[in-house]
Amino acid sequence: MQKKEAVTIATGDGLPLPQRWWAMAAIILGISLSVLDSTIVNLALPDITRDLGASPSAAVWVVNAYQLATLVLLLPFAHLGERLGYRRVYLAGLAVFTAASLLCVIAPSLPLLAGARALQGIGAAGMMSVNAALVRLTYPVASLGRGIALNSVVVATSSVAGPTIAALVLSVAAWPWLFIIQLPLGILVLLVGARALPHNTVKSTAGRLRPADVVMNVLMFTLVFLAADTLGARRGGVETGMVALSAAMLAAGVAVGWVYIRRQLREESPLFPVDLLRIPVFGLSMCTSVTAFAAQTLAFIALPFMLLERQGRGHLEAGLLITAWPAAVVLVAPLAGRLIPRVKGGLLGGIGLATMAAGLALLALMPDQPTSAQLAWRLALCGAGFGLFQSPNNHIILTSPPLRRAGAASGMLGTARLTGQSAGAVMLGLVFSVWGVQQAGPEIALGLAALLAATSSAFSLLRLRV
Repeated sequence: MQKKEAVTIATGDGLPLPQRWWAMAAIILGISLSVLDSTIVNLALPDITRDLGASPSAAVWVVNAYQLATLVLLLPFAHLGERLGYRRVYLAGLAVFTAASLLCVIAPSLPLLAGARALQGIGAAGMMSVNAALVRLTYPVASLGRGIALNSVVVATSSVAGPTIAALVLSVAAWPWLFIIQLPLGILVLLVGARALPHNTVKSTAGRLRPADVVMNVLMFTLVFLAADTLGARRGGVETGMVALSAAMLAAGVAVGWVYIRRQLREESPLFPVDLLRIPVFGLSMCTSVTAFAAQTLAFIALPFMLLERQGRGHLEAGLLITAWPAAVVLVAPLAGRLIPRVKGGLLGGIGLATMAAGLALLALMPDQPTSAQLAWRLALCGAGFGLFQSPNNHIILTSPPLRRAGAASGMLGTARLTGQSAGAVMLGLVFSVWGVQQAGPEIALGLAALLAATSSAFSLLRLRV
C-alpha cells in the first residue's frame, strides 16, 4: 500500500479519497493557526501591557518577534523540506508552535512572552514554508487549482480575521485564552497530519543546509525588517537619528544580501531560490504577489482608522463592514480555482487586481460620511478582485518550477506575502506620520493602495507575454 501510494504522489496524481480530505484538513487547520496568530494578538496589546507592567513600545515586540522569526526561517525550512520531506518539517513546526502556545499562556513577563512568541514564529515558519508544497502533492494535477483556491481562501480569510476572533475571545476572557484555545487545535492537527499528510518521493538535489547561508539569510531579512519597522514607527516630525539608524540598517541588509545572493548563484538548488527567479513567469508572479499584499495591508490597517476615527462608527459596525472584503474573497476564490484550467492565470490576476484597484480608488474618493451600503459594495469589490487574483497567482508560483523545487516555491509564496504585508505597514506609518489620521491620511493610504494594486495588475498581465 505504501509503495503504491508513493508512486502515485511522485507522478503528480495526488492522494486518493478520502485521505485527500484528511490531509487538506490538517493543512488548512495548521495554516489557519499560523496565519491567524500573526494578527490575533494586536487587539490584546493594551491588556498585555497593563498585566505585565510593560511599555507600549516594548509590547509591540509580542507581534514583531513572531513576524520576524517566521520571515527569516521560511526559506531555510523550505530547503529542509526538500531534503527531509515536507511532512516532517510541517509536523515538527506544528509541534513547536503548539508547545510555544503553552509557554505564551504561562509567560510571567514581557521578555519571556516575546521569546515564546518568537518560538511560535519558528513553528509557524515550519508550517508556512511547506504548506503549499503539501497541497501540490495532495491534489491530482487536474484539480490542483481547486486545492490551491481552497488554501488561498483560508490564508486570505485568516489574515484578516484575527482582530474579529480576538474581539470575541477578549469580550469574555483574559488575553491568555488567545493562546489556550490554540492548544487543543494544535494537538488535533498533529494527530490528523501524522496519519494523512503525504510523503514527497521526488527528492531534491539540494545539498546540505550551510550554516553560513542560513546566517546570511537571517541577517538580510532581519536588518531590512528592523530598518523598515524603525522607519515606519515614526510619528509626527522627522527624527534625524531614527532615519539615520534606519538607513544604516537598510544599507547593512543590502550589503549582506549582495554577498548572500552571489553565493547562491553558484548553487544548483540554492537556499534563496535565484534559480526560480530566473524563470520569467515565476519572477513576475512574485512581483505581483508582493505588491498585491502591500496594497491589501495598507487598506486593511487604514480602514479602521477611517471608520472609527474619521466617521465615528462603533467597533461592531466597523468590523461588520470590513467583513464584506473577506466574505467576497471566500465567494470568488473557488470560482477562480475552477477557471484556472480554462483561462490564463496572468489574465485572471490582471482582471482581479484591476478590480481591486478600482474598489480601493472608489473608497479613497468617497464622501466624508458615506452610508453603510456605499462602503460595503466598495469593500466587496476589493475582496472580489483579490479573490480572483490570489488562486491563479499561487497556482503559477507553485507549478512553474519543477516538482523537486516545490518546497522552494512554497517558501517563496510565504516570503512574498510577509514581505508585502511588512512593506504595506511601513508605507502606512509613513503616510500617517506626514498627513495624520484625523486629516487626509486614510484616504491617501487607500489611494496609494489603489496605485499598488494597479501596478500589481500590470505585473500580472505582463505574464501573458512570457
